[in-house]
Amino acid sequence: MYKKFKLLLVLFSVAFIAFSFKTDLFQVSKNLDIFASVYKELNLNYVDEVNSAKLIRTSIDAMLNDLDPYTEFVPESEIEDYRMKYVSTQYGGIGAAVIHRDGRVFISDPFEGYPAQKADLKAGDEIIAINDQILKGKNNEQVSLLLKGPKETPVKLKLARDGKILEKEIKRADIKQPNVSYYGMIGNTAYIRLDKFLENSAQEVKDALVELKKNNPTGLIIDLRNNGGGILQEAVKIVNLFVGKDIEVVSQKGKNPEKNINYKTFLSAIEPDLPLAILINNRSASASEIVAGSLQDLDRAVIIGQRSFGKGLVQQTFNLPYNTLVKVTVAKYYTSSGRCIQALDYTHRTEDGVVEKVSDSLINEYKTKGGRLVYDGSGIYPDIHIEPYKFHQITQTLVSKYHVFDFGNEFVKNNPSIATASDFKLSETDYNTFLTFIKDKNITYKTSSERVLANLKEEVQKEKKLNEVKAEIEALQNTLSNSKKVDLITHKAEIMRVLESEIVQRYYYEKGRIVQTFQYDEEIKKAKEFFNDKQKYNAVLAGMGNYKTIGKPVKVVAKAD
Repeated sequence: MYKKFKLLLVLFSVAFIAFSFKTDLFQVSKNLDIFASVYKELNLNYVDEVNSAKLIRTSIDAMLNDLDPYTEFVPESEIEDYRMKYVSTQYGGIGAAVIHRDGRVFISDPFEGYPAQKADLKAGDEIIAINDQILKGKNNEQVSLLLKGPKETPVKLKLARDGKILEKEIKRADIKQPNVSYYGMIGNTAYIRLDKFLENSAQEVKDALVELKKNNPTGLIIDLRNNGGGILQEAVKIVNLFVGKDIEVVSQKGKNPEKNINYKTFLSAIEPDLPLAILINNRSASASEIVAGSLQDLDRAVIIGQRSFGKGLVQQTFNLPYNTLVKVTVAKYYTSSGRCIQALDYTHRTEDGVVEKVSDSLINEYKTKGGRLVYDGSGIYPDIHIEPYKFHQITQTLVSKYHVFDFGNEFVKNNPSIATASDFKLSETDYNTFLTFIKDKNITYKTSSERVLANLKEEVQKEKKLNEVKAEIEALQNTLSNSKKVDLITHKAEIMRVLESEIVQRYYYEKGRIVQTFQYDEEIKKAKEFFNDKQKYNAVLAGMGNYKTIGKPVKVVAKAD
């Protein structure tokens, strides 16, 4: 009797699954049939000609927009850009970044060692034409396509510099922008800056680490700030450099059981004991959060900076007909302690379609290997919180209106050489030269106080009481205006800091700029402080003192001293 009952139960289950599958298949077939019929009637009967390709693309985009921003369709025309963004760090080109200003195109950063730099292209050069095609009015994508091409193919540039027209023919090369943009020693501390997790990123980190170990560092900083992530497996390999074999780093779980995968380390660590600090900020996402979160869960590294972005979703690409593909979110990932740090809940939107953060009531506690509390649902909270530096509006305006960029170009003309990147400082005379340079430039901006005052004036006008307070409002406006006039002096230190960075890049390129900023970097200073105080470093990893709770969403407990 029991065996018959089990058999009936199995048959019922199979029948139910088959029925569910058929029902789902019917719904899919039905909706596809409706869609095809709507498209057919539009194509045949709409009063004007319709662009069929555009109509279908709009339909696909609208369908995917209802999911999450990481699920996307990639047409054949965008395949190469997609691979550059998500897979490979290599492309054929001249090796230079460009900026667009008022419909014109300028070189902003020639890459060291590549054709543009070897051909003496300089920051500030205007590119008038590429292969006789005038660039004025062309967008970034169009310019990029003209500059890119196979290795060794020539590209002809017409440039403007200091009122003169220059013509250069440059042979393209394979441009490889490394995942590790810089590594070196900062005093007795090793430092690796990892910008992305594309092909070979783990090998690049390993190579840098092996080289840095020769200096017997007291600790290692891995800088993941502004790193938006990339390939999950590369993150696992990087964690494996610092923790032993057969340790779970991350797992992914999806609706499809085939997407449920546990990723474990598979080699012995090459640096299991070297003190380690990971730097993160609110633009550290995805694979960056896997590295930071798992090393935090395993009590292997001190995490310093600001709360990370909170992207706990895994994507996979699927090839489609006609050399197109679709990137689909197939799973969520979970760090070593079992937490998912996804911050936005795309499955539960408000009535007007707004995506909200995961509710505090749904945030759960987890424990690190050593018993410290960590939390899911809101990114990786650092062990040591450093308030992010926010530049004043005067500085932001000088940068956004390209006054800093233009002064950098002028500075180079009058200064054939400068001190080393780590030692370069602007003098008072240099700053006064800058003030003269921008004397007739547009540096207007509206402060927060001015915006509040403007809103107040608008409300008073609505209530028809402006005459009663007009004198007071005008007095405040004058006070704020006079205050802005001294901003160039009040905020001189940070403006000089930005100018120094811009100027150093002209002489020592991107690596020089990175080195120059070390002297101002609070996160790096804090990491070095912990490396020089082993007791304090160990206290964080042991959850002692102020470091018992890591990043409870309602309150950041562990802050910088």
